Amino acid sequence: MSSAAPTESPLTNLFTDADIASILRERRWLDPARDIESDAPLQPWLARAAALLGPHAHDRAALADLLSLVFNYDAAAFLQDAENHRALAREGARDVIRELANRVLDGGDIDSDCFKEIIDGMKAALPHRGRALFFPIRLALAGRTGEGELDRVILLLDSAAKLSFAAPVKGTRERMLEFCAALD
Repeated sequence: MSSAAPTESPLTNLFTDADIASILRERRWLDPARDIESDAPLQPWLARAAALLGPHAHDRAALADLLSLVFNYDAAAFLQDAENHRALAREGARDVIRELANRVLDGGDIDSDCFKEIIDGMKAALPHRGRALFFPIRLALAGRTGEGELDRVILLLDSAAKLSFAAPVKGTRERMLEFCAALD
């Protein structure tokens, strides 16, 4: 009898780049008059946002919530939340934040490869794993603690910050600086 572990089925993506554009327009993060069909820099970002966030959203409201993390960032407000405050009070959380700040501020834009390098480097430098490592990272860069869908938000930040949206996007470096300033 085989005791093989069950395999996880891939998550279904119910959303497209058109859904992302529609939500951005509704929330006024994207100018409604902007012609996305001829906007070469915007098209790949919309497709990537759909690919990264879509599988983690069970409905349109959940997708809009994830997108809001790209466009709305206020570190001081996040730090007022009781759950976020508890996450930062855990043993090692400030060490994680310090290490993350050094790596984000010393590096370039965060994409999948860079984010993996940062995480691997932090795992080598710190004794923290799992939630003790990821919750402070997600809080500092995405604005809340949570699961892996927030990592996908983080992967969209620097590329979004380079695009011309109706609402400016804070990239990872700007978020890290704001978070550290609000933490003190």
